[in-house]
Amino acid sequence: MTQELIELRQYIEEGRYQDALGIIDELEEMSKKAILEKIQSFLVRLLIHLIKNQVEQRLTNSWAVSIRDSIVKIQSLNLKDNKKSYYIKEQEWQDFLEEALDDAIFAASIEVFEGKYNPFQLREKINEEEIKNITYDLLKMTYTYSKKTIRGEINHQLSKLPGGDEWV
Repeated sequence: MTQELIELRQYIEEGRYQDALGIIDELEEMSKKAILEKIQSFLVRLLIHLIKNQVEQRLTNSWAVSIRDSIVKIQSLNLKDNKKSYYIKEQEWQDFLEEALDDAIFAASIEVFEGKYNPFQLREKINEEEIKNITYDLLKMTYTYSKKTIRGEINHQLSKLPGGDEWV
């Protein structure tokens, strides 16, 4: 990015405004890509813990904290600076979920029951549609609730997961 800023300054100083605008477009794209990658990593983290919860039928405090933190971070990252639009719109999560779920299954395979199942065995053990539905319900909350109220709502949803009644 440093090179792009140097070129941007040079283009502006030389009056090459079309070239400068091209650099600005590149920088905007790089920024958007970085944000989407961060969102994707929090989505994978969220899914790992939902997979562990489903397979092990329990909810540890650590998992609950990770799930809640992931949703809060996704909400914060997804909201653009104008506070009116999103990088990922509510109806656009399907492709992100598919990719993240595949990565999460592989990552969760070393954690579920202390690595008892390889990724292929773990995939057979989980109900993918149920996990996607729970995830989508949690993601929808990021569009509905404010940063101030979402934490309580997430806690309520966590209490509905297997083992959630004991967690509360």
